[in-house]
Amino acid sequence: MVELKTPGEIERMLVTGQFVAEVLGELRERARVGVNLLELEAHVREKIRQRGAQSCYWDYAPSFGRGPFRNTVCLSVNDAVLHGLPFDYALRDGDVLTMDLAVGIDGWVADAATTIVVGTPAPEDLRLIRATEEALAAAIAVALPGNRIGDISAAISAVARDYGYPVNTEFGGHGLGRTMHEDPHIPNSGKPGRGYRLRPGLTIAIEPWFARTTDRIVTDPDGWTLRSADGSRTAHSEHTIAITESGPEVLTSAR
Repeated sequence: MVELKTPGEIERMLVTGQFVAEVLGELRERARVGVNLLELEAHVREKIRQRGAQSCYWDYAPSFGRGPFRNTVCLSVNDAVLHGLPFDYALRDGDVLTMDLAVGIDGWVADAATTIVVGTPAPEDLRLIRATEEALAAAIAVALPGNRIGDISAAISAVARDYGYPVNTEFGGHGLGRTMHEDPHIPNSGKPGRGYRLRPGLTIAIEPWFARTTDRIVTDPDGWTLRSADGSRTAHSEHTIAITESGPEVLTSAR
C-alpha cells in the first residue's frame, strides 16, 4: 500500500535527507588510498550516534540477506554494487567505491548512494559512474504528477541503452518514508505510461545501478554483498525525492 506524505512530513524527511547528504559528502572526502572500509563504517556509526539518528541497516534482516546486517553503511568495492558488507579492506589506487546510506531521524527516513573512484580514475570507470548519474537525473526529471512509475524506469533504461550497459531489474528503487522500504517498487527498466500514477506526496528512492558487461548478479559468501556475475565493475547513484505539485524535490542533495 502506497502512503502519501503531507508537506509537513516531507519537510521532516528533508531534515533526514540533509543529514544523509552531509555524511555521504564526508565519506567522499575520507575515502582515500589506504583507508580501511571499517574506518568509514566507524565514522558513520559515530555521526549517527552524535545526531541521535537511527541506522536503517543495523539489525536489518530481509529475505535476501543472511541474518541481521550489523553495520550502518553499505560499502561496495569494484565488482560489488549493492548491500556491500564493510570488512577489513584498505582501499587501493583505482578502486571503485559505492557508498549507500539510509538513516531515520525522528521517525522519518532518507536513502542515498554515490559511487567514486579512489585515487587514479580509469576513463571507463568514470564513464560508468557518469551513466548512473545521468540516468538518475533523467529519472528525476520525469518524476512529475500524472506520470507513472514506468516513465521513471524507462528513463533509466534509455540512458543505460545509450551507454551500452545492460540493466538488472531484480533490485531497484522503492518507496520510503516511515520505513526504508515501502511501496511502490521502481525497476530500472520499464515502459512509459505503465504502473502506479505519480501523485503529490509520494516519496521514493530512485537508484539506477549498472555493471559494465552483465545484468546478472551473484551473492558473496558473506550473504549480503551483491556482485556482477562476470566480475565487471559497477556503479550506483541514488536520491530520495518527493513528488510535489510543482515537480520533484530532491531531499538528499547537498544544500
